[in-house]
Amino acid sequence: MSNRINTRARLMAGAAIGSLALLAVAGGAAAQARTQDEATQVDEVVVTGIRSSITSSIAAKQRNTSIVEVITAEDIGKLPDVSIAELLARLPGLTVQRLDGRGQLISIRGLGPDFTTALLNGREQVTTGDNRGVEFDQYPSELLSGVTIYKTPDAQLIGQGLAGTVDLQTIRPLAYGRRAIAANVRYEQNDIGALNSGTDDNGVRYSLSYIDQFADDTIGIALGYAHIESPYQSERYNSWGYPTTAAGDFVIGGVKPYVMSSELERDGFMGVVEFRPNDRFHSTVDAFYSEFQNTQILRGIEFPLAWGGSAETVAGACAANIQTATCRPGPVLGATTTAADGFVTAGTFANVKGVVRNDVNARESTITSVGWNSVFDASETWSFMADLNYSKVERSDIVLETLAGTGRNVAGALDTLGFSLDDDGVARFSSQLDYADPNLIRLTSPQGWGGDIIPGGQDGYLNTPSVDDELKAVRLEARHTFTDGGPFSAIKVGVNISEREKTFVNDQYFLGIPGGASPMVPQAFLLPATQLTYLGLGGVLSYDALGLVDSGFYNLVRNPNADVQSGNWAVTEKVNTAYVQLNIDHRMGSFPLTGNVGLQYVGTDQSSSGFAASGTGATTVSTAVSGGLEYEEFLPSSNFILELPNDMYLRFAAARTLARSRMDDMRASRNFSFNVTNNTPAARPDLNSPWSGSGGNPELRPTIANVYDISFEKYFANRTGYVSLAGFYKDLESFVFSRNQIFDFTGYPSGGVVPVISQGVVSAPDNGEGGYISGVEFALSVPFDIVNPRLEGFGMQASVSQTSSEIKPDGNAATPLPGLSETVANLTVYYEANGFQARVSNRYRSDFLGEVAGFGNGRTLRSVAAENVVDAQIGYEFQSGPLDGASVLFQVNNLTDEPFQTFQNGDERQVIDYQSYGRTFLIGLNYRY
Repeated sequence: MSNRINTRARLMAGAAIGSLALLAVAGGAAAQARTQDEATQVDEVVVTGIRSSITSSIAAKQRNTSIVEVITAEDIGKLPDVSIAELLARLPGLTVQRLDGRGQLISIRGLGPDFTTALLNGREQVTTGDNRGVEFDQYPSELLSGVTIYKTPDAQLIGQGLAGTVDLQTIRPLAYGRRAIAANVRYEQNDIGALNSGTDDNGVRYSLSYIDQFADDTIGIALGYAHIESPYQSERYNSWGYPTTAAGDFVIGGVKPYVMSSELERDGFMGVVEFRPNDRFHSTVDAFYSEFQNTQILRGIEFPLAWGGSAETVAGACAANIQTATCRPGPVLGATTTAADGFVTAGTFANVKGVVRNDVNARESTITSVGWNSVFDASETWSFMADLNYSKVERSDIVLETLAGTGRNVAGALDTLGFSLDDDGVARFSSQLDYADPNLIRLTSPQGWGGDIIPGGQDGYLNTPSVDDELKAVRLEARHTFTDGGPFSAIKVGVNISEREKTFVNDQYFLGIPGGASPMVPQAFLLPATQLTYLGLGGVLSYDALGLVDSGFYNLVRNPNADVQSGNWAVTEKVNTAYVQLNIDHRMGSFPLTGNVGLQYVGTDQSSSGFAASGTGATTVSTAVSGGLEYEEFLPSSNFILELPNDMYLRFAAARTLARSRMDDMRASRNFSFNVTNNTPAARPDLNSPWSGSGGNPELRPTIANVYDISFEKYFANRTGYVSLAGFYKDLESFVFSRNQIFDFTGYPSGGVVPVISQGVVSAPDNGEGGYISGVEFALSVPFDIVNPRLEGFGMQASVSQTSSEIKPDGNAATPLPGLSETVANLTVYYEANGFQARVSNRYRSDFLGEVAGFGNGRTLRSVAAENVVDAQIGYEFQSGPLDGASVLFQVNNLTDEPFQTFQNGDERQVIDYQSYGRTFLIGLNYRY
């Protein structure tokens, strides 16, 4: 499978580069034939829709003094894709990681989401995730007018990221300049169908926007509302891993296949009020609010296989491999198997005790963001700006697991399970039991998991974490314009003071059935069976798991263990930023030279509080802990743009940037243990201390990098196209990694024993050595009519990026970077003329290390296989008559049903996750007045 994917990607990338080079030459020659005056008259180009968006984006890219990528809306309430993440993933050097089939987390130039910051109208925002990575599906694309991605910073860019900075922008009604009302509605459906009982595969999204100006255009307002009910489905296969048989062949250790049906509901509100009574004063208040709900229903079976173990409780009772009242024999791999290249591809397991799962993952979150910006021009040369900013996130999750099977622990029927692996490494099964039979499959603990807390084993588990994230900031700036004709056109001096606090509350519960019984599912909660035919299995017992919990059917026993208590934390950051920036307006010989040079001072006071805990059950002890660090950094930056003849630009940038550490890495909370055996006079902190532990590090410093960028850009055809070649190098001075380090445990509980030593070893994040990230990016946007006038309306956008890295935090072993794909390529071919438009897009990324949900919904890094995702759309806009202003649209997302696949040990045969999402079809109607 992987070889086919990689070969297809190389062919696609090679063909794209070859055709792009030819088009670049042809486009450059055609552009040179035009006069300079023609090329600068952007306002004479009258296009709409796709071509209008491209033209606006290219013009904004050319004007910016940093190296940026820009997306602008095709029209009010109409960005050219279904989500912000999907849009960003089509830009040079950017890519997206899919979550449940939709784009959510962005990687810029090979660095993961934690190295990218998000702004809304230039202001830093809080995040709904556990850390700093922005989940872009929280922001409706219909309420945004554009997005600017800063690949290089300047001194006035507050909240800049080490990888890049994504600035989401809402519309400015006075700049828009006219009244407009826009409405959009889309119906969507997934072709897999509703996989789980009681779920739906139909959805709808709609939005309404209003812009107007009053009082002789001194007051402007913009209001927007966007609603989405989006179902999505997936057929999932998950493997526990691959131990080896006696013959040395890899074999499945266990599997957890299930189907997922989900519905995302989101209501987003946007409001902007502008006041400009004269040419000297301008004030803007903008607000954004979003309510987000995502509910996932997951049903399937967990099969312990080679790692199934045994429930033997009496020595020798299972010697004859016979089930008794005190013993359940473990799974046994049959003698007849099929193996290929050291991998068991088919066989049979006997004595399998399946665990039927009915699970629910639910998330509710709200985002509130308010900003007030005022600018006063005191004179022709002096202006002053004040900006107030507040944003907040409140998030609560439900991660529910409920278990069912043929009997509790050692009781109940066992299965004989045949399996065979297909070409994708996914197992197909044949079973002897009917897992949909409510008389056979009971609510119980089939494997006896969690028996140390719930006698006989837990019947489920409930995890209900919550996150609060709040940020307040004030910014003041003064600008002075020079009139002496020197090399600098203006100077900006400013300060930004911000405070951010993020808290994580970790509540977890074991579920137990009163009396340890194994009852049938109550009829009121029983649902039709969910089918697992895609894996060769039949139906599985299905019921309303969350309804059972809410009804009081289960006893909820709070998990008292240390790892849960130490999962609570709070992190506070107080950041003072001061900056000075000089804007350049000079000439180098006969060529204009623009750009800026500047310096940022960043003073940070970070602190964290939480709990240090040890033990399990009734033996658990904990103590409140805290810690922090104050540090200062100076971040110089420079951007130079040399304007060459024929609309060619040479850009160079150099800067020092920082990325603050993940917030869970900065937590003060930790697990610890005190081993009385090692509490001897000979104890050493680095060898045999009674103390040990693991957790966060509130004294973490940020990752620092010196970055260098160069870009050559050629614009042609009235800014409707361009070609660029860029290179970058990021010299990372440091990088955060986990290592063993000496820690002072003074004051920690030791069970009444007097410690002979207070120092011990903890495994925790630390600042290590760095390395480098480097890459090359090629991009082309070309309307085909510059090659041949007969191709009017046709065009193409394409990019290819190649990135490499070598990071050695411990000074020896190289660390793979999460989110880094060595090759990223995008290709979009479009047509637009006479109201008709069509577009097909393909985005490719090679293998990368992705962040996925692991055991207990915790963060796990896993190798993700290469993927190609194809989307397409077709539409028509009425340009006259009674339907003038109306348009219809049809879209298909994930046209080729590209799966999401993870693997382990660098071996793509060792599949851990294989998820198929199907195609999503959307049909919509847009209207603008």
